[in-house]
Amino acid sequence: MSATSNYASERETDEGRVFTVTGGDWDTIVSGTDPINDERIVVNMGPQHPSTHGVLRLILELEGETVREARSVVGYLHTGIEKNLEYRNWVQGSTFVTRMDYLAPIFNETAYALAVEKLLGITDDITERATTIRVLMMELNRISSHLVWLATTGMELGAISIMLYGFREREYILDIFETITGLRMNHAYVRPGGVAQDVPDEAIVKIREFLKMMPKKLKEYEDLLSGQPIWTERTKGVAVLDVTGCVALGITGPVLRSAGLAWDLRKTMPYCGYETYEFDVPTHPDGDVWGRYQVRLAEIRESMKLVEQALDRLRPGPVMVADRKIAWPAQLAIGVDGMGNSLEHVAKIMGQSMESLIHHFKLVTEGFRVPPGQVYVAIEAPRGELGVHAVSDGGTRPYRVHYREPSFVNLQALPAMAEGGLIADVIAGGASLDPVMGGCDR
Repeated sequence: MSATSNYASERETDEGRVFTVTGGDWDTIVSGTDPINDERIVVNMGPQHPSTHGVLRLILELEGETVREARSVVGYLHTGIEKNLEYRNWVQGSTFVTRMDYLAPIFNETAYALAVEKLLGITDDITERATTIRVLMMELNRISSHLVWLATTGMELGAISIMLYGFREREYILDIFETITGLRMNHAYVRPGGVAQDVPDEAIVKIREFLKMMPKKLKEYEDLLSGQPIWTERTKGVAVLDVTGCVALGITGPVLRSAGLAWDLRKTMPYCGYETYEFDVPTHPDGDVWGRYQVRLAEIRESMKLVEQALDRLRPGPVMVADRKIAWPAQLAIGVDGMGNSLEHVAKIMGQSMESLIHHFKLVTEGFRVPPGQVYVAIEAPRGELGVHAVSDGGTRPYRVHYREPSFVNLQALPAMAEGGLIADVIAGGASLDPVMGGCDR
């Protein structure tokens, strides 16, 4: 090595000349040419990916394992339900909307029914029993939806046991729904004017058994997860979105409440008599995945309190409005061919009078007319504010129905949560939003 080397000083010792190599401008050179420093890769996560809660596509721009940019792409489950509603009568709409957010069908139906009833001006005519049944069914549906969230999120973060247990308990609720409506999902049970049929005594027994069993199960979930080091590491301080970010992006539901704001439409803008029920609105201050987990578990407990109160309020009475020009003329019964009108009810209609038969025929085939106008009705669904903007031109079919779907709105938060974090935390953050693409792509 030359004595004039720019990269090594020299000095004489007893053992000869010694060179001290300093590295020179290596740091400058590396920072300018290191391929890892500049190179970013673009990864498609989805639309067929087990951790995207359906056919959600995420385009992630990565620098190593750090997410520099995240973009959500929706539309892969587009059903055209809102457009289809324009070609069906008002009652048939219930059969379509129930299929949007397929984990919260009762909420889709109830929001739609409340909007139609507001257009008709019959909101105050809905019977007490029908309103209580709606609350009962919605809160059971909220529990089942949160159980699916807990099960799938646990699975994505490596807790396989909780996935099995969450779906196991959800089966109890689906059995209850089948007993009441004849179907496990997509019920078309809540209809304009009331509900399709009454709750049988058998279902009341099943619900009370569920309320007795579920608190122990919730304790098991917490014993499995809350003290588990891996679970806490993967959730605490991960995918943080504070209350300012939530409000700016229009985020509602458990995600907003996990950031500390107790905004729940059941309390702030009550409907279906929720102002007469005793329940709390759980919140958490941290706005992270852990906070959303805590809020949803607490909401399950509050929903159980609401279900118990609804059961105690069930008084004998009709479950559909008295106005025969609106009330869907059905007396449902389960026969050998499934569910349909009971033969006795059909015989009664056929035997009354020709006018009665003609009215029945026109109401079923054409439907009732809804006065012209437009309304917006919002309810608190498991994922946040579920709003229905319904427009009528005075006919027997909707002119336009548009849903303000919380899954669609809440997905805006994903880039804010993911960018700057690790790719592994995209899974936890996305799951904590609990998006359902059936609602997003309606």
